[in-house]
Amino acid sequence: MIFKTIFYIIVMTLSQTTHASEKQLPPCPGSPNCVSSQAPDADHFIGPFKIITDVEQAWAALKKALISQSRTVITQASDNALHAEATSLVFRFVDDVDAILDAEAKLIHIRSASRVGYGDFGVNRRRIEALRAQLQQAHVIE
Repeated sequence: MIFKTIFYIIVMTLSQTTHASEKQLPPCPGSPNCVSSQAPDADHFIGPFKIITDVEQAWAALKKALISQSRTVITQASDNALHAEATSLVFRFVDDVDAILDAEAKLIHIRSASRVGYGDFGVNRRRIEALRAQLQQAHVIE
């Protein structure tokens, strides 16, 4: 019983730290299954979304675009941060998607990362680029 309790506390602590803070996305691991607009290295870096309209409109459009993606649900959301989970069709792997709204800079910082495994065959990068395309079609980002 004590082992289960300790295990539960550890798991809950680790899951809490994977979500975006108010200004900083979680860092990408050394594996190539993560992209982030705040990554310091070229392998993990992906450009942030540059807002060209009202920031609230862009934030709402991002939420709408996320939930329109297959098997993706937003699990936490605030006025300037959100966390979503995308589940793969066949093996049911879960990827974490985090976003932070920087209203002053008119940017949305974005991160997508696999929870397990080493490689992702480019799935996380394609997911973010698909979101970028949807938001560009909605005329809310460059």
